[in-house]
Amino acid sequence: MPIRVVIAEDEAIIRLDLKETLEEEGYLVVGETGRGDEAVELVRAHEPDIAILDIKMPGMDGLSAARAIAGERLAAVLILTAFSQRDLIEQARDAGALAYLVKPFQRSELIPALEVAIGRFREMKALHDQAQNLEDQLETRKIVDRAKGRLMDGHGLTEQEAFSFIQRTAMQERQTMRVVGERVISEELVPPAP
Repeated sequence: MPIRVVIAEDEAIIRLDLKETLEEEGYLVVGETGRGDEAVELVRAHEPDIAILDIKMPGMDGLSAARAIAGERLAAVLILTAFSQRDLIEQARDAGALAYLVKPFQRSELIPALEVAIGRFREMKALHDQAQNLEDQLETRKIVDRAKGRLMDGHGLTEQEAFSFIQRTAMQERQTMRVVGERVISEELVPPAP
């Protein structure tokens, strides 16, 4: 599948040039606009791999749009601007931009910047997903441990019997152990009397 791109550049000539360059290189431009606020909506609607944003745009500037896109982890962000002041570069980085390109740019600069931004975004997303998964596993473990405690205290089961009951119920009812644990904690689910 080709890499999907949204372009937000208020100068129509530059936007058209960008689009043609990207399409010649095999990228798929799924949305384009001259406004920052529309850029955020296009990214939400089309879920591109990367958004190329100019800093100075009507509606919402590129830095605010980058902050919104990066904050929701929607896509990689490449800032494209005529300005190369250090403070702007730092603002772009702080807004979540993963690459920064100064106009006028060369094709030989655009494609590597794009690929680096996409690669960094994918790495960051994978790390975030991994952290979220670990957090979910930890929360599940806490719930299962609380449920085991309730079964041990309230129903006289050993720890192994309590765990086996939760595990068996989860398999039989095709639910996660977390859901079964929550049902035990709320006393919606109790083991059968011996």
